[in-house]
Amino acid sequence: MKRDTHPSGAPWRNFYGRFKGKTLRPSQEAYLDEDLAKLSPGAVDWDVNPDREAIDLKPLFGEKDVWLEIGFGGGEHMVHQAVQTPDVGIIGCEPFINGVAMLLGKIRAAEAENIAVYPGDVRNMFDVLPEASISRAFLLYPDPWPKKRHHRRRFVTQEYLTPLCKVLKKGAILRVATDIPDYVRQTLEEVPRHGFEWLAERPADWREPWDDWISTRYEQKALREGRVPHYLTFRKR
Repeated sequence: MKRDTHPSGAPWRNFYGRFKGKTLRPSQEAYLDEDLAKLSPGAVDWDVNPDREAIDLKPLFGEKDVWLEIGFGGGEHMVHQAVQTPDVGIIGCEPFINGVAMLLGKIRAAEAENIAVYPGDVRNMFDVLPEASISRAFLLYPDPWPKKRHHRRRFVTQEYLTPLCKVLKKGAILRVATDIPDYVRQTLEEVPRHGFEWLAERPADWREPWDDWISTRYEQKALREGRVPHYLTFRKR
């Protein structure tokens, strides 16, 4: 097999990040064993869907609007949104298995029933989501890749924004939260180029969190270290 291909014959995608951290607790292993399969959207990975046929979201959420959280970390924001808005379905994508296990524990505790979980690269999900199927997307404190030579790895690049725009409905909302000034700069440059308009009209629109916001552990770390969060809201044109 050539390095630029997947066993299925699909293009190879480099992934820059961690898949697993410290050893999982027995309870977290149990969450993964008992809950993950039944919460997974199915037919996402190349080996089970080599033709990349669009998945059917109705078995997951019926006629509900569907939201997408990209890199949910420990899952606190996604569970909060699911509990506050039970009339929507939320898909979360996160390749870091420790974060997935944390999320599953929170889902159990909250008894949330409107969440689907994909423990992998969101680009695989973009491949199989139906066009114009997502009403809202969240990108919250993504990996900043601070070195200039690594900026191409950031989410706010063509490789990610083009397929994201494709799966979002017309008028869909994209929320981006970050505490890195240069990530703000790149976001404001790149996101509008890929079919979005920035909805800010006054400084408070990016300095103050959204009304339904819950501060995540990543944000709390940023605040402790003296960094300033920015809350950017876009709408698909």
